[in-house]
Amino acid sequence: MVSYSNDRSDDELGDNAPLETTNDISATSDNLAVEFSPTKLEGTASNQSVPAQAPPIDDLDQLLSILPPSIRARLIQHPQHQNLIEVVLDLGRLPEARFYDSAEYLSEEPVTHADLDHCIKRVGSFGGDNRAGIEKTLHRISAIRNRSGEVIGLTCRVGRAIFGTIGMIRDLVETGRSILMLGRPGVGKTTALREIARVLADDLQKRVVIIDTSNEIAGDGDIPHPAIGRARRMQVARPEEQHRVMIEAVENHMPEVIVIDEIGTELEALAARTIAERGVQLVGTAHGNRLENLIKNPTLSDLIGGIQSVTLGDEEARRRGSQKSVLERKAPPTFDIAVEMLERQRWAVHDDVTVTIDNLLRGRQPGLQIRTVDENQKVVITHELPGSGREVSKPSRSGLGWRAAGQMVPPTPSPAIAQRSLGNGGNVRPLGQVFGSKPTTDPMFAHLLDLVDDGDIVGPNGEDAVRLYPYGLSRHQLERVIQTLHMPVVITKDLDDADAVLALRSHAKAQAKLKHMAQGRQIPVHLVKSNSIPQITRALQRLLDMDDNPAAVDLGLFSHSGGDDELEALEEARLAVEQIVIPQGQPVELLPRSAHIRKMQHELAEHYRLKSLSCGEEPNRRLRIYPA
Repeated sequence: MVSYSNDRSDDELGDNAPLETTNDISATSDNLAVEFSPTKLEGTASNQSVPAQAPPIDDLDQLLSILPPSIRARLIQHPQHQNLIEVVLDLGRLPEARFYDSAEYLSEEPVTHADLDHCIKRVGSFGGDNRAGIEKTLHRISAIRNRSGEVIGLTCRVGRAIFGTIGMIRDLVETGRSILMLGRPGVGKTTALREIARVLADDLQKRVVIIDTSNEIAGDGDIPHPAIGRARRMQVARPEEQHRVMIEAVENHMPEVIVIDEIGTELEALAARTIAERGVQLVGTAHGNRLENLIKNPTLSDLIGGIQSVTLGDEEARRRGSQKSVLERKAPPTFDIAVEMLERQRWAVHDDVTVTIDNLLRGRQPGLQIRTVDENQKVVITHELPGSGREVSKPSRSGLGWRAAGQMVPPTPSPAIAQRSLGNGGNVRPLGQVFGSKPTTDPMFAHLLDLVDDGDIVGPNGEDAVRLYPYGLSRHQLERVIQTLHMPVVITKDLDDADAVLALRSHAKAQAKLKHMAQGRQIPVHLVKSNSIPQITRALQRLLDMDDNPAAVDLGLFSHSGGDDELEALEEARLAVEQIVIPQGQPVELLPRSAHIRKMQHELAEHYRLKSLSCGEEPNRRLRIYPA
């Protein structure tokens, strides 16, 4: 495996930057043992001997030989020359060497045309992408041209073949499924791609063909670099012809695996889909840091199935609690697995791109499977909630009891739920499960349930939870109530898995089918009059047998954005109700507010079971609250 120490940002490092080598931690899928701990899911290659890793192949002398003599002599004598990342030569500026954690000027004399010509004569020809190389090496020389096409700058990037860089995902590589690598420039995508090609060709004995657009994977010249092993390399004459070469490779050379670097055009994305549909494993990289970038990129969205706008029927829109016009995936994704290279030794894995994309399109951020390497050179796999860095682990069932919203008491299952549960050996099973942390509007409830075993997920404080099937209700409103009041409820989209149904009364009356299905499954149906926060809150409290205490109010439940103006207006309404309307039986008029804030105040008054009306004319329209 590889480790490194770097104080600079990864985007300043080349894809092939040298790394300090230690031990190889590659693990096959057959001997990958997964151990559960209270804080993380850890995978280790426990049954495989760990061989010493070979040093990286950098051919640094050949890169230094193309530089002007004065610059070459300075670099040869430099104490960090083995850690060199790239040399930058810009006309009229001082030549610069970039290392892991520093950058230094190499001369007090600015770069001249003669210096640039000296380098250009000693490298291969520049292609349409303004890149050249040195034969039988992995080095890359990129040119900057002026408006007339003359070279006025060079970036001489050191290319290194590093073995053992894919130990974190070797089990995924061996599955034969297509893998898409994403990450910012300099994080090591090309290095990983080269190593994947070698492992597939040499260790797994597969027929591998590399589509090498800029000769960056297998090096410059007609003879590929030995770092790709037995894999074959097809060169691309012009970057715009890469899609044609991809199809040609499949038609002419019968590969089992195609390796592609930098899929960047719509034609290349379509060619990748054609290859995948022919049963060939694809391993490639694309422009973008995260899967969300591909969704927003119309050119490359076909890699993840393509995006289209569809109009839902009334029934489906009510079931989802969403608008009728939504974004959907058009087709199965080209790649089965996506790996986001967040850092050189911290990768996020989406082992089912279909599920991830569908959830992102519905506004739900999926949980992340993070793979890192610990100090013992073992692969560590953790599941994190989106945006929080918290790990989803197997929690203890010894909870802290019920957290009161008002004064909540432990619920007892309703007779219908208990009767439905007796069919399993005569024992009442738990009322469903929810992931072991507070619900939020961002985490995707259904996906998080898949991350751990079904029998070990409990409520936010260790209690059993209810699986709820909503019908005709706003999912956003429902999730907000569950989050704010920390209710042990998980939303399910499958009626067969539900412990209870919560439906909008007006919709449920017209839906005899829903009632019939619920009765057939012995699932209780709870109705609400409107899609408002107070109605949903009271319905959930009845469902969970909680105390309905209007005095225990959380203003955050009624605030949309949590802004100071919203909370101030809600606090004004709360004080008016609790200090004047209820104890003195007098109506109260509040200060003038905007329409959306008055709506929040109306909901707060409804929470206290009080009547409220808006009076006056804009901009002085205000709320009047009446006693019960």
